[in-house]
Amino acid sequence: MLLTVDLDRLRLRPGETLLDAGCGEGRHCFGALERGARVLGLDLDRDALKAAAGGLRTRGEELGSLGVMLQGDTFALPFRDDSFDKVICAEVMEHVHDFRGAARELARVTKPGGRLAITIPTATSEWLYLSLGDDYFESPGGHIRIFAPRRLAEGLASVGLATEGVGFAHGLHTPYWVLRSIVGLPRADRSSLVRAFRLYLIRATASRFMDWLERRVLNYICPKSLILYAEKRVPRTNG
Repeated sequence: MLLTVDLDRLRLRPGETLLDAGCGEGRHCFGALERGARVLGLDLDRDALKAAAGGLRTRGEELGSLGVMLQGDTFALPFRDDSFDKVICAEVMEHVHDFRGAARELARVTKPGGRLAITIPTATSEWLYLSLGDDYFESPGGHIRIFAPRRLAEGLASVGLATEGVGFAHGLHTPYWVLRSIVGLPRADRSSLVRAFRLYLIRATASRFMDWLERRVLNYICPKSLILYAEKRVPRTNG
């Protein structure tokens, strides 16, 4: 399963409750469920939720756990304070104007001492796509900022989330999006070359060698995604 977040680095344990805010079709939801977690996914995209909600619920029942997807807004999470042991928010912050407001909500629902994984596209890959054309940023639902990691880390710190580690992912996907940018995003899915590359990527996920090559080499040369691993500070008590 192609995951951006390393669930080992997130320290996800069986029985813990995990929120995937901006879950899309639920890659991380399914991965966390297989680790024994109780999983809630949330996204604004109803079509994406429809595609995966039934399968996640069924798999949760098979495992004797919880697998639920809800439609909702990261800026107004429908959960109580300190609800989740672990939180994932993958490839969301580059789409929203008030990323600190989104981070504040994620911090609110995370238990003190809980861990979060926040992923964004790497600035290097974003500037590369932009140099090849404006479609990547001007398409509906596109990115509205190119993030410097320090800016995101400072935003997390402002709401009580201390960054403890950094990871990189999807080195194989950077050339794929370069190709899509060259072709032009509105026309990319009609390109036989783009379709062939996508098929190659699907097959590469099943290859041990390509997995090793991506994790050990390409993720340090041309990563598409950057992951910040953070912890919600435990409030200090007097005495």
